[in-house]
Amino acid sequence: QIQLVESGGGLVQPGGSLTLSCEVSGPPFRRNGMGWFRQVPEKEREFVASIDWRSGNKWYAHAVKGRFIISGDNAKNTLTLQMNSLKPEDTAVYYCAAVVNEDVSIATRSDYDYWGQGTQVTVSS
Repeated sequence: QIQLVESGGGLVQPGGSLTLSCEVSGPPFRRNGMGWFRQVPEKEREFVASIDWRSGNKWYAHAVKGRFIISGDNAKNTLTLQMNSLKPEDTAVYYCAAVVNEDVSIATRSDYDYWGQGTQVTVSS
């Protein structure tokens, strides 16, 4: 079965950096792109960043633009989120996800087909 597994979460001080990784395993499947989302208790899961494997285009939420960098290697089934200048409001569970058919540029949370279990990121002094 297809699995997405995140790693790299943890506790970091404000202003620090952290790199999240996502590894895809299981039967090969075609996907247009992948993304990162995050969620805090009692709030909806929100978009963080996405990448279109076909074009290489990337998109970022306004709150993280200029601080986070999404990258990866589709052939190697890996996705990375480099997070810099972290703020306490970045504290959340971070999820990676894959979108099979929808155009990545317009894909919403509900368009993503496969999800990881999440990794906790805590930004605190």
